[in-house]
Amino acid sequence: MDPIYERSSTAVTVRRALPGDAEAIRAIRNHAIEHSTALWTQTPQSSPESVAWLATHLERGSAFVAEAAGDVAGFAVYGPWRALDGYRYTVEDSVYVREDRHGLGIGSALLTALIASARAAGHHVMIAGIEAGNTASIRLHERFGFQHVGTVPEVGTKFGRWLDLTLMRLPLT
Repeated sequence: MDPIYERSSTAVTVRRALPGDAEAIRAIRNHAIEHSTALWTQTPQSSPESVAWLATHLERGSAFVAEAAGDVAGFAVYGPWRALDGYRYTVEDSVYVREDRHGLGIGSALLTALIASARAAGHHVMIAGIEAGNTASIRLHERFGFQHVGTVPEVGTKFGRWLDLTLMRLPLT
């Protein structure tokens, strides 16, 4: 996948996340919490919370990091979409790229690995829940075949305004 808007061919390596990646992932998550509407919370994640959050994903094998120029430049995870067992074959993805590494193909590399992993694990559908104004994330998911299945207006709030949630779906089988 080689989108035309990507700025360079920076070498990106995607690998399964390791416990030692928790702090780099936390820094990316906390930047998104503090500066964007990608994560609908205003409470930064503590170091112990980050370790516990990542451990859950490591246990299921659903966490990946992208390295560029020797640094963690992004991460991606998938997890259960809903808790009831009727949803056990449906997962939701999250892809985050460090602010200074946008447009380098890192999100594409991470989403490629995430989809392949979810397919190999036998999941049936991957859901993306994206803040409706996040056109870059919506375009990324569209390039991978995710289809828009609806937008739920004003279901979240952050920075003093209501947020709409766009739902996208990718069949994995």
